[in-house]
Amino acid sequence: MRRALALAQAAAEAGEAPIGAILVDPATGEVVAEGRNAPIARHDPTAHAEILALRAAGERLGNYRLTGLTLYVTLEPCPMCAGAISHARLGRVVYGAPDEKGGGVVHGPRVFDQPTCHWRPTVQGGLLAEESAALLRSFFRARRKGGDQPPKNTL
Repeated sequence: MRRALALAQAAAEAGEAPIGAILVDPATGEVVAEGRNAPIARHDPTAHAEILALRAAGERLGNYRLTGLTLYVTLEPCPMCAGAISHARLGRVVYGAPDEKGGGVVHGPRVFDQPTCHWRPTVQGGLLAEESAALLRSFFRARRKGGDQPPKNTL
């Protein structure tokens, strides 16, 4: 999770919401892939840390099924990411801070609890939660104070 926090910090420094994710093979402890939030830089609303880590792992392993891997992410995954996690068939999700507003695992729609969810990983929340939450609070406090806003759609 410390590596995920470092990725979140790098995302913040790039002007993105500070969320980082890594995928680990629990059998070996090897970091298979990682990602950090980049929707602004990539002009891609799906470029969440979890999605980028899943894509990188799929490329590296040559398979979209990432069965058994553990995802460490600094914030509770949103519904989109939870759906992707289910499709990838991850074995476990460990997140830092809860997301009462935008979460999709413990809060919000609780994707893994839906009867239509075809794969349910084990979920653990709260690992380095305060550090994860503090990074998010600091980032958004600075944005509000400085008036820094995401780019506007000019279409």
